[in-house]
Amino acid sequence: MQIDLAPDIVPDGPPGLRIERVGMDRFDEVRDLNEAVFGEGRVIYRLDRTDLTFLLASVGDRAVGYKVGYAETATTFYSAKGGVLDRWRRTGVARALLVRMEDQARGMGYARFAYDTFPNKHPGMTVLGLAAGYTVAAAGYNAAYRDVRLRFERDLGAKSDG
Repeated sequence: MQIDLAPDIVPDGPPGLRIERVGMDRFDEVRDLNEAVFGEGRVIYRLDRTDLTFLLASVGDRAVGYKVGYAETATTFYSAKGGVLDRWRRTGVARALLVRMEDQARGMGYARFAYDTFPNKHPGMTVLGLAAGYTVAAAGYNAAYRDVRLRFERDLGAKSDG
């Protein structure tokens, strides 16, 4: 298993978009983005997850988005959270983060990729998931968020079209 930690220049998205996998030494950057996007300091509940992965998206020297994921099961990688600053939404940053996270999961040997979203709060992730070939695997009401939660999943055997 080989995991690439070098930043990739992403051809789709804003000019100069780079996505890199970062370690806990850069967790403060992820937390700052999370605070800016969601207004909360907590990124995820536990940081002791198997195959915990942080991705940072940058344009120039400015971090504009992030994604966090980890092993949900031996075969499924779960994208727990991610966000893009308002100014950089609808520019391809979220799609690039999703594709890179899928690549990371595939490189670690996972067969499936999953994420949950709240369509009334974040409709873009619903549209992105459907456009990228995900299927809705589950749906239900989440009382804590007072919203419907959709679970998107896809097989990692084939690279995303996105």
